[in-house]
Amino acid sequence: MVLFDQSFTNLLELADDLHWNLLKSFITLDAGFYSDFNRGIIRYAGMVPVIRPNPGRTKDPEKLEKIWNDFYPVAHIYKERYRIERCFAWEDTYRKLAVRYEKRQDTFMGFRYLGFSMINFRSVFGKK
Repeated sequence: MVLFDQSFTNLLELADDLHWNLLKSFITLDAGFYSDFNRGIIRYAGMVPVIRPNPGRTKDPEKLEKIWNDFYPVAHIYKERYRIERCFAWEDTYRKLAVRYEKRQDTFMGFRYLGFSMINFRSVFGKK
């Protein structure tokens, strides 16, 4: 998928405007963005791509082994991305958090804190 080009350009422009140094920082994307083009523009910008390989691209076992071997050094970073995405999915299970009904910021944040507390409680004590 090459829809990433314009978004990445906008990110680099924003970082430049804010004087952020993104060199050697990681950028994580899901397997839908795994392409030579996307990985190339990320590397060209001086960043490290963390994109889960899409095994459907090739059937050659040697190429697949090389692709997965290139991914293993950064797999732990991708796992952290998955953990964050899972947290957002859990957040969406609470209808009160999925859509903002409150006008006041403190009430809205209070419900978010309550929802995240319930998520943490479920992860520590299990879903019973």
